[in-house]
Amino acid sequence: MSTFTVAATLIHPEHRERSLGLDLLVDTGATYTLLPAEVVARLELPTLEERLAELASGERVVYRVGEVRVRLGDRERTTVFFAGPPGSRALLGAVTLEEFGLAADPVHQRLFPVPALLV
Repeated sequence: MSTFTVAATLIHPEHRERSLGLDLLVDTGATYTLLPAEVVARLELPTLEERLAELASGERVVYRVGEVRVRLGDRERTTVFFAGPPGSRALLGAVTLEEFGLAADPVHQRLFPVPALLV
């Protein structure tokens, strides 16, 4: 399976003048979006709680959690993010994809709209 990135703009939810363009690695195996510590610091995003997370290696870690506004194309949503360690890769997780109504097509390296399931 291939991996790919998408261009996004990250925006402070309350101070929209604080924004940053960033390529996010599409990671459908990650529940939440992960932002490197330096991105969280640059946007001055508050992280008001901690949550336990499990890495792909099976290691359990505790990360700070907050909210960020994400712009993909011409659409914006506020989503939960985990504040990763410095130098970590920025990931676009499954929750954020669901909030946008998008799914990943790794063969063609693109995101595409999917209908919501209300069953």
